[in-house]
Amino acid sequence: MKRVAITGLGVITPLGNSVEDFISALQRQENASVYMPEWEKYKGLHCLVGAPARLENEKLIPRQNRRSMGRLSIFAVQAAQQALLDAKITPEALANSRLGCIIGSTMGSAESISEAFETLIPDNDLSKLTSTKFFQCVSHTAALNVGQFLGITGTIISTNAACASALQAIGAGYDLIRSDQQDTVICGGAEGLHPTVVGSFDVLFATSTNFNQTPKQTPRPFDAQRDGLVCGEGSGIIILEDYDLAKKRGAKIYAEIIGYSSFGNGHHVSESNREAITSCINETLKRGGLYPQDIDYINAHATATIQGDQEETAAITQIFGDKIPVSSLKGNIGHTLGASGAIELIASLIMMEKNLIYPTLNLKTPDKDCQGICHVMQKPLTKKINILLKNCFAFGGINASLVCKKEN
Repeated sequence: MKRVAITGLGVITPLGNSVEDFISALQRQENASVYMPEWEKYKGLHCLVGAPARLENEKLIPRQNRRSMGRLSIFAVQAAQQALLDAKITPEALANSRLGCIIGSTMGSAESISEAFETLIPDNDLSKLTSTKFFQCVSHTAALNVGQFLGITGTIISTNAACASALQAIGAGYDLIRSDQQDTVICGGAEGLHPTVVGSFDVLFATSTNFNQTPKQTPRPFDAQRDGLVCGEGSGIIILEDYDLAKKRGAKIYAEIIGYSSFGNGHHVSESNREAITSCINETLKRGGLYPQDIDYINAHATATIQGDQEETAAITQIFGDKIPVSSLKGNIGHTLGASGAIELIASLIMMEKNLIYPTLNLKTPDKDCQGICHVMQKPLTKKINILLKNCFAFGGINASLVCKKEN
């Protein structure tokens, strides 16, 4: 099998539209949660807090391309441009059929889907819909639009697995390269914030509803006062390359991916399950030829839901005990859903580079069901990180874990 390197990073996040701005905000321990007054008109929506990203410079994308892009596709294109620039991938290389693109999301652009129904339903008049609206709404809209915008002729795949989408995209890219099907893959996820998406979690009692008037105090991963997630948006894109080819061209290597797995739990459509999480992490370690003590940092999924944090804690405790530092970035940027795996992995790679772990924001007192692991809280922790583990767990019982090793 080929070795796989990470050589480029790009993000659009609720805390900044570049890796530099995003990391600077994390260092300042900022929280992106804000009250969303425009959501007040939706009857039955209890969570009125979101973590929006800034849509800016979208007109730099030619209108011919932009017409088929909803909000999340624009985010994905902009993050991909950053990542390609960071990796120093030339425009000529994009036309090579050995370069592919795998980008996932929870669904198509929720904003575009809502607009389509609002246009169609009053008069049942299909003629009022634009010819490009369909391409904004389809589930593979991010992969479709990035691929078309960049002129990619290699493999194009869309991983649509809710909160595991981006990590599955990276894992799929890893598999394509190590099996010698592609040399380079643009991987990641994208998501758009919209009240219809928040509402889907709201009806499952999974959203934060106690902090509408004090949004900076939520979400609260692992905390005794946590009451649910806060939805965010944005995109995270990572460039994966054949390790030997990346070394040959002198590319900067952030890390090498050495293990990945993704499994279903077969237990419940919306509840995490500690046994399945444990199996997924253990298989990832096995595939990486690792023991639990080899891991230096765990970037937890930790959405601040009662049951989800509890089950992930139990799995981490069983495998690692209380020896490995654990933190979540959801307290900073909310849950960016289909983009979360990539955005949070990018932050983790920078933490690895700096040997500095950012704390779980808003974690003051770990809940009794979230004790037994080594929480990083209140302030950053200086620690040498050679190998990190990233977890993502999605509705439908879809679990994914990935292990990266620092380039020495």
